[in-house]
Amino acid sequence: MGRIVLDHAVLKETLDRLKGEGKTVVFTNGCFDILHVGHVRYLRGAKALADILVVAVNSDASTRRLKGKGRPVVPESERLEILAALEMVDYLTLFHTDTVEPLLRLLKPHIHAKGTDYTEESVPERAVVREYGGRVAIVGDPKDHASSTLIDVIKDADA
Repeated sequence: MGRIVLDHAVLKETLDRLKGEGKTVVFTNGCFDILHVGHVRYLRGAKALADILVVAVNSDASTRRLKGKGRPVVPESERLEILAALEMVDYLTLFHTDTVEPLLRLLKPHIHAKGTDYTEESVPERAVVREYGGRVAIVGDPKDHASSTLIDVIKDADA
């Protein structure tokens, strides 16, 4: 079960200690608004790359800026709680910025994992990851699932 660490300095200390013990760290991020099988496969794929999986979750405000009005459907505290219950997740944190770059610069994970809707060349944070000596990896199944699709299906069912 994942541990929620909202203080980024504390998370950095924890990860630095684990790295010092020889553990590899993979980091991923997203809104995870309505959890679906695509998320599970993505997180499983990320965890397979390293010893420790850190998941950074967009805050409610960040999700709203990214996804628009009416999002998120599930509040940040509940999204964190749901993700913490998944066996592959080791640590979770929130981020409030529009990009996860500041958190990557602070934590310096060995691997930054993104979903199959990206290529290694199109990952927005790739330059930051390479700057500190990390690598980017693409994981998960084809992007056939999305929270927005589920929301549309639910809306159509009510019509």
